[in-house]
Amino acid sequence: MTFKQIWESGRAVLNGWLSVPAGFATELMARQGWDSLTVDMQHGLIEYGDAVRMLTAITTTGVIPMVRVPWFEPGIVMKSIDAGALGVICPMINSRAEAEAFVSCLRYAPRGRRSYGPIRAALIHGADYAQRANDMVTGFAMIETRAALEAIDDIVSLPELDAVYIGPSDLALSLGEAPRFDPVDSPVHDAILHILARAKHHGKRAAVHTGSAAYARKMVDAGFDLVTVGSDAAFIAQGASAAVQAFHGGT
Repeated sequence: MTFKQIWESGRAVLNGWLSVPAGFATELMARQGWDSLTVDMQHGLIEYGDAVRMLTAITTTGVIPMVRVPWFEPGIVMKSIDAGALGVICPMINSRAEAEAFVSCLRYAPRGRRSYGPIRAALIHGADYAQRANDMVTGFAMIETRAALEAIDDIVSLPELDAVYIGPSDLALSLGEAPRFDPVDSPVHDAILHILARAKHHGKRAAVHTGSAAYARKMVDAGFDLVTVGSDAAFIAQGASAAVQAFHGGT
């Protein structure tokens, strides 16, 4: 299954988040029914070698492999795709020029400047990978600052950009609010819906990070094409906490 196939079927992508640098934890997540999983190299504890092992675990299933790169730097963007990622989320894209530089790393010439060497990508995505790669890889520019909000039409009108990904915590900080997931009745919530509207106006997909399944469902109902719910680290902590509390509550 691909992003395009899911979206053309009329439903949103349910994305899981990986912060724990462990292949087995990734395998566990990959077998829970997610459409896609994102290896977080920005705020997680994950180095490139960890990411490759985690992408390997994901691709033992039909789950779509994604990476959030630490920052925009052409080398890590291209290496992530060469390792097999079919989606790349890039943090802190604040202008059309930054978005253009990012997406140029996702495409082979003449559409971009990605260097050829899909050492693992060709192994798992097929012998004709080079011919299909430009349309297989989906790029998500993170919109998470006031500057990006003000430049949103310039960013989402860029032809080669596939989608935007809203980071609510940094967006909240940039707008003078406390960072948190799942905002309601606030300038951050209004900004999220504005970004969604502008993305749709320009024919782009929109994604958002959420902290709960209930809020994610609301975002899908509002028109989002991809929603992230929680993370492996959060699920471990929540499950452990619930067990401890149940034990103490039962004595």
